[in-house]
Amino acid sequence: MIQTELPMPDLTADGLRMLIGGERLDAASGERLEVLNPATGEILATVPAAGPDDVDAAVAAARRALPVWQGLAPARRAELMWNLGTRIGELSEELATLEALDNGKTRGDALMVDIPLAAEIFRYYAGWATKIEGSSIPTAAGLPLHVYTRREAVGVVAAIVPWNFPLLMCAYKAGPALAAGNTIVLKPAEQTPLSALRLADLVEEVGFPPGVVNVVTGDGPSAGAPLAAHPGVDKVTFTGETATGRKILEASKGNLKRVSLELGGKSPNVVFADADLDAAVEGTYGAVYFNQGQCCIAGARVYVHAEVEDAFVEKLLAKLKSVRLGSGLLDDTDMGPLVSVEQAERVTGYIDSALAEGATELAGGGAAEMEEDLAGGYFVRPALLTGVTPEMRVMREEIFGPVGMVSTFVDEDEVVAAANDTEFGLAAGLWTADVKRAHRVAARLHAGTVWINTYGFFDVAVPYGGFRMSGYGKELGEEALDPYLQTKSVWTDLS
Repeated sequence: MIQTELPMPDLTADGLRMLIGGERLDAASGERLEVLNPATGEILATVPAAGPDDVDAAVAAARRALPVWQGLAPARRAELMWNLGTRIGELSEELATLEALDNGKTRGDALMVDIPLAAEIFRYYAGWATKIEGSSIPTAAGLPLHVYTRREAVGVVAAIVPWNFPLLMCAYKAGPALAAGNTIVLKPAEQTPLSALRLADLVEEVGFPPGVVNVVTGDGPSAGAPLAAHPGVDKVTFTGETATGRKILEASKGNLKRVSLELGGKSPNVVFADADLDAAVEGTYGAVYFNQGQCCIAGARVYVHAEVEDAFVEKLLAKLKSVRLGSGLLDDTDMGPLVSVEQAERVTGYIDSALAEGATELAGGGAAEMEEDLAGGYFVRPALLTGVTPEMRVMREEIFGPVGMVSTFVDEDEVVAAANDTEFGLAAGLWTADVKRAHRVAARLHAGTVWINTYGFFDVAVPYGGFRMSGYGKELGEEALDPYLQTKSVWTDLS
């Protein structure tokens, strides 16, 4: 159900063309992909189905634009990036509607997280565009030489982004890449390409030189794979599942292009007996179920001290039972649909496997009851499982849906070992009133981000990224510039 008073972008074929070298283009083949509304299962729009020829054109355009972009004064590059962030903020209502239509998330979540953070990323990295500096280095041997370093852009960046935060992930990649002086080819997920194409409109509107930012839409095999393997690409940055990350790493071998990967997670969330239980329940709800559980940081492995398990579960169940499913466009919706029928089936399959292996279902469990306003949508009730064991699939593999698993513990060493018993290392959370325990446990958890007495906070200035099978390379903060820069040493004889 679409509320007509909401600001609506142009979703016609004429309004949804790729951006390549400053031109709005259909795919060379003329083929288009259907984009579905996950709240109804109906066709929302169609977008160009890019193939290898379109990828070639986009990479060539980015290559031609490199000297133009790097020839601009850093202050001018900063101005363009700042203006892009400002326009995103000014269009927040429209962009939130677009994300709710395309991804299924609620407009409230998009207005609270996706849109303001995307806008702030471009403004934050606009500030860095004028601060890319090298250094002067005295030689250890005391030679009569003047030596300095330059930090230079890597070149053409391919950014392949996921469907769970479509616009925000574009900003995660484009912000630092552009600030460092690179040009970019963005490939949004085929399920959620609409906000990337709207971003292309804004890139043109604020006056970026043609080819600095290119947007190609298409599926993984036809567009993503050729882009990752393209010899004209100097770096690939990818956010998505670990299996795809492995394929991108393999594809990069052709020209030894740089790769940074932000991959999956299976994050633990530990509640000690002395925790503020109400805060821990609220934080755990967000950790597990925010964005319909479609978050790589989802703290779905919930470990609760045996002394407070009953009280914790009772409070969390009460919250889950009050959750209202519905279209993300409606103000009273708490949780929208999953992004696709495939994802809904994947999630319910994990629930079924856990029950078959002996877990107990306390809430949720499969596709939502088909009330009239949910008919046709990809809705899954938020699930809570107990009686889980470490070897179960739901405890080992990333589900990417609204499913939480509660286990109990009594000993700190025991729960740290259980929390670290995963191939991933993206994030973790812990809840305790003991400041010594908080920092002691945070140091022992193998994760790139640890939240203490909160969960899921991000800030544009704070680096984020995982360990182990969760990938490598940081997003956000000053550290996110490093993957987009390379260092050159320059020597001058002064003798």
